[in-house]
Amino acid sequence: MTTVAFIGLGAMGSRMAANLQQAGFKLRVYNRDRAKTKALAEKGAEVADSPAAAVKGADFAVSIVSDDNATREVMLGANGAVAGAAKGCIIIDSSTNTPAISREVAREATGRGCFYLDAPVSGSLKQAQGRELVFMVGGPQEAFDKAQPLFAAMGRMAKRAGDSGAGATVKLINNMLSGTMTAAVAEAVQIAEAAGLGREAALEILGEGAAASRLLKSKMPMMFQRDFKPQFQLALMEKDLRYFLGMAQELDRPTPIAALVRSQFQAARRGSLGGLDACAVFLQTAGEKPPA
Repeated sequence: MTTVAFIGLGAMGSRMAANLQQAGFKLRVYNRDRAKTKALAEKGAEVADSPAAAVKGADFAVSIVSDDNATREVMLGANGAVAGAAKGCIIIDSSTNTPAISREVAREATGRGCFYLDAPVSGSLKQAQGRELVFMVGGPQEAFDKAQPLFAAMGRMAKRAGDSGAGATVKLINNMLSGTMTAAVAEAVQIAEAAGLGREAALEILGEGAAASRLLKSKMPMMFQRDFKPQFQLALMEKDLRYFLGMAQELDRPTPIAALVRSQFQAARRGSLGGLDACAVFLQTAGEKPPA
């Protein structure tokens, strides 16, 4: 039986790990908060005390943590996954990181005879639950090919974008577009309400227009209903926009629209909205307080 180490059992990771377990993979899991391992342990997963212990002897490792700092800790720390991985282990990192940290970890993994794929995902909780995630991958073709059974167990598509860092790059572009569209939808909802438009009519018409998208159809109703239960936290979107701007600066490319959108999300995060869904940027736009 193929052994998979899984590192990071947050809202997304717990669902991805559960899908791997249901697909028949033997799981060894690590999470900083051990309580989050309980549900998987009750179904047979082994619980490890560190990332290094989790990956020891594993064929694959999957990680999804919050940012570059967390990735550096779980991958390159003294008890990190890279140090503990056996030769030939394939590490699939689904965290949303900068291309720079992805390439750094890839170099370390290669030096130890392992493979590292930066493989962030498109999709939120619903897609993670339903195995509908889209993996955007950077790294060696050989490792990407061997990892196909894992991608198939967790998502509906995996596409290799290029060498190490390419997956992270595409992901940051994706989230810049997502954040920009969310901010635009927030302005649209504000104007629709001020003009007295009927919600159902606005949703149906805009949902069939040129700007129609899955994001519009999912986030606009949430804004109308003031339902900001997190599917993807605003603080994480703001972080991703910050990473995108840093990448653009390194590439010497102007990104005035993304900079403006990031400032809106930054203000929302600083206004204590970071734990809500990203569409709570609407509250910042409309000058409203979160619903009680």
